[in-house]
Amino acid sequence: MNATSYPVTMDLLTALCKRRGFIFQGSEIYGGLNGFWDYGPLGCELKRNVRSAWWQTVVQERDDVVGLDAAIIMHPRTWEASGHLQGFTDPMVDCRACRKRFRADQLCEDLGLKLETGPDGKTLVLPASVVCPACASKDLTPPRAFNLMFKTFVGPVEDDSAVTYLRPETAQGIFAQFPNVYSVARQKIPFGIAQIGKAFRNEINPRNYTFRSREFEQMELEFFIEPGTDAEWHETWVAERLRWYRSIGLPEGRLHRYVYPAKELAHYASACTDVLYDFPFGTQELEGIAARGNFDLSRHQEYSGKSMEVFDEETQKRFIPHVVEPSAGVDRIVLAVLCEAYREEWIPKDSATGVLRMAEPGAPVPAGFEARTVMGFHPRMAPVKAAIFPLMKNKPELVNKAQDVYRALRKKWPVFYDQTGAIGRRYRRQDEIGTPFGITVDFQTLEDGTVTLRDRDSMKQDRVPTEELISRIDAAVTS
Repeated sequence: MNATSYPVTMDLLTALCKRRGFIFQGSEIYGGLNGFWDYGPLGCELKRNVRSAWWQTVVQERDDVVGLDAAIIMHPRTWEASGHLQGFTDPMVDCRACRKRFRADQLCEDLGLKLETGPDGKTLVLPASVVCPACASKDLTPPRAFNLMFKTFVGPVEDDSAVTYLRPETAQGIFAQFPNVYSVARQKIPFGIAQIGKAFRNEINPRNYTFRSREFEQMELEFFIEPGTDAEWHETWVAERLRWYRSIGLPEGRLHRYVYPAKELAHYASACTDVLYDFPFGTQELEGIAARGNFDLSRHQEYSGKSMEVFDEETQKRFIPHVVEPSAGVDRIVLAVLCEAYREEWIPKDSATGVLRMAEPGAPVPAGFEARTVMGFHPRMAPVKAAIFPLMKNKPELVNKAQDVYRALRKKWPVFYDQTGAIGRRYRRQDEIGTPFGITVDFQTLEDGTVTLRDRDSMKQDRVPTEELISRIDAAVTS
């Protein structure tokens, strides 16, 4: 795990992500499509690890949470009830000179300004000093509302009766299915429904790599509670979520909380806290934990005509549950894990006369040292858990034994077999993709059944019996 803070830049990170197969620009052979990204072989493993860690903590290890996988396209009345058709908008401005388009509030924020309101208290107005960041023109259109939902049609006829939308969040599927899940899950209030899935927002100006995209993945929990217990459960879930982030390798020093003051809360919310991380481009949100009252269920009850009430047999009360919603972005968490993991180091060519040092960006490698790039993932997050190397590829007895080890380990985790190149070069390739352990099968292996187990971070090597490999790796992955 990365125990030190290397000043990674987004240029360094994006170059590594493409070079090593973590993330590619979507539709790259056609010039790319802004706001869409594809995860390569290592990226999809890393993303799967993030999802699995969340599901294990939020659902599998709890008695009071169940899962759901709702459809991406829902009845259009869903979005009337939720308020997305009327209010899911961002303020947009165009530059008349260069014809580029921007989100007005972000444009102001980048200049250290705030979007203003007109005399009527509703119309949005750009401060007089705002200029186009692309061409420096002041000829900008007034801000206007832009709905972020992707419109589509269901069926063969494209008319108003067939209009629907790609979901802009996964939460509404949970609310719409609440009566069904409650009736079959054998749960009582308080309990939660969790979901991981794709969502889509037609962002005016996607930016900061995968942080703000038009297609993204969410991990959301709707935890249904008795009215009046909102504050207690909100504090509980804020603490739970911060604990989880630390468990996947994001240090407390770069995690922050933003507690919304009353004037910034949505009209239905009694509390909201954002979990933030120090990205290279600034401190930004990973997750929001909101106490939303019974707004969502009440709206769906109103628009559908179906009751969202529950009956508590112990208290003999009937009520619409309130909800606390921890809502996290998978892609943002993956990006944070990548940023946290990246570091460059200078390692001594002779370990007896030197010690490993953090590289100084832009400085030449000192004499007696060589450079290496390391992705210091927590073993739980690492896309590949171990790499297996026969010391020599032209010795069948070493190759056969190494492949035996490889076949045994891949039943439990993603592992990699590599017999090409000098052993040091093979280590470096695995360091750069964040593999925590290197396992070398050598001639001593044939004599006593031990292998060399190399630790990625310390580069320390131990002789370990092959039968202990699974327990040693498992201890690191589950720590």
